[in-house]
Amino acid sequence: MSLRGDAVLVLKGYEDQEELRRAYLDHLSAHEDAMWKACAAGHLTASALVVDPERGRVLLTLHRKLRMWLQMGGHCEPGDRTMAAAALREATEESGIPGLVLLPGGPVRLDRHATPCAWHLDVQYAAVAPPDAVEAISDESLDLRWFPYDEVASVADGSVVRLVERTLERL
Repeated sequence: MSLRGDAVLVLKGYEDQEELRRAYLDHLSAHEDAMWKACAAGHLTASALVVDPERGRVLLTLHRKLRMWLQMGGHCEPGDRTMAAAALREATEESGIPGLVLLPGGPVRLDRHATPCAWHLDVQYAAVAPPDAVEAISDESLDLRWFPYDEVASVADGSVVRLVERTLERL
């Protein structure tokens, strides 16, 4: 199955945010290249919030281009076989933490937002860090930092706060 086919199945199985879910499916139907950065009309992206439930914290990256504290994530790549694999790859690359495990149950939420390259139709997962995980900053980040759950709202925008809230409901 193609990554695009997987995205369709993931979105058809997602049971929340009906209007946004439908918009993502319509976009996939209208644009053959909807999975790739080259799609100027917007493209699907994959992200994952890295959580450490034992210590009650999340790992955020200070994005180099956007200069915002965000979850790990980004563009899908040709080697990604599934949306979940793309999210896990992005989280691992940007956090430097091996052994991340996605929470079961598929995406935690969807978030559509404008970026300098195009609209991102982000499929957002959550990944649990292994005990004693040590993060390592990537080239895409200005900084990488753990934040207690209750401090996220003081550094990040509403989309990240909503992602943290939905993740905590799943834990």
